[in-house]
Amino acid sequence: MDKLRLQRLMAPKSIAVFGAQGADFAVSESQKMGFKGPIYAVHPTREQIAGLTCYQDVKELPTPPDAAYIAVNAEASIDIVAALNAIGAGGAVLYASGFSEVGELGRQRQQRLLAAAGEMPIIGPNCYGVINALDKAVLWPDQHGLSPLEEGVGIITQSGNVGLNMTMQQTGLPIAYMVTLGNQAQLDIADIINTMLDDPRINAIGLHIEGIKDLPAFDTAARRALAQKVPIVAIKSGRTAAAAKIALSHTSSLTGADSLFDALFERLGIVRVNTLPVFLETL
Repeated sequence: MDKLRLQRLMAPKSIAVFGAQGADFAVSESQKMGFKGPIYAVHPTREQIAGLTCYQDVKELPTPPDAAYIAVNAEASIDIVAALNAIGAGGAVLYASGFSEVGELGRQRQQRLLAAAGEMPIIGPNCYGVINALDKAVLWPDQHGLSPLEEGVGIITQSGNVGLNMTMQQTGLPIAYMVTLGNQAQLDIADIINTMLDDPRINAIGLHIEGIKDLPAFDTAARRALAQKVPIVAIKSGRTAAAAKIALSHTSSLTGADSLFDALFERLGIVRVNTLPVFLETL
């Protein structure tokens, strides 16, 4: 995975959107937030998306976009990712479900997605999106409650619903990044933590997680945050057996015994809380 391309994806200066309704919102919400860079709408049959004239194909784009929001079906998503990778796009956020969370066929499809992406960073699939309120980029299929900021906290979640609800919070918490991860086919929690730690505008990081994909990488990222004095607050869903089963079915991420997470977080200096209101208050 190319780190420079990841930086382009997370703090884009140009955006491309693919799809229908989800793409409409990504365009209109980015414009509303004040994004000043070019936004390219791509659709094979529509003439316009949110007032923008559509390109019919990735190959027609005037320049490779830094970030792409792909809100089409699973198979079409793979084709678009391959085309974006071929032209040197920064990266992509994938909304579609139908990958590893749905069984063997989905796992095979996810492997094809990874092959299509190559070194190009991808977030998802099966994720709601990413909002960067610092650079005013909204790769998100809906309205939200964030406003432009100069600095603030970064939040990473595996749940789109939780992410959407947190953008609507009324506590005054300055949310600079809202990143939903979905299946973590390629980029995982540790990758996004490290990217946030590269940004001096981020002064705290919040994690709403169901499981950890790569424990050594997570350990390294958390220790880096500790060294940089960037506090991490975490809330882990799935404390009960029933909740853990739901979490597993949602993203296909592995979860472990809750006591192990308590020990891990304590060792890494991560503050663990148990409810969303306390999570937001602590951040």
